[in-house]
Amino acid sequence: MKLNLEQNPNLNLFTGYAADHVMVNKVRHEGNLIVTSERVLAWKAAGFDALAVDDFVALRELAPEVVLLGTGSRLRFPSPRVLRPLIDAGIGYEIMDLAAACRTYNILATEGRAVAAALVFDAP
Repeated sequence: MKLNLEQNPNLNLFTGYAADHVMVNKVRHEGNLIVTSERVLAWKAAGFDALAVDDFVALRELAPEVVLLGTGSRLRFPSPRVLRPLIDAGIGYEIMDLAAACRTYNILATEGRAVAAALVFDAP
């Protein structure tokens, strides 16, 4: 039996990442970012230490099933208070470093899941 992966060519996928940038469909992005299967948006989050409730209200408005929060080069956990908009809306979330968030997003997006990757880069 021969199996072929069918992939939507319009689907946003991570094609590369490093400490200072990600590539989405071979286009380089260097600032904090939200990626869904249909959209790539600059995220107004001012950095990990400044994450605020309003940053997650913006994510909630996209209505994903799950949010993958990429916290830069290392795993860091935000205050549960700032995640309240996702919790109240019943939106799942996972916290991971940026590289893991990119890889996990690609898997979920190709499965057709409504996933959003919210990426925060380390401060220079």
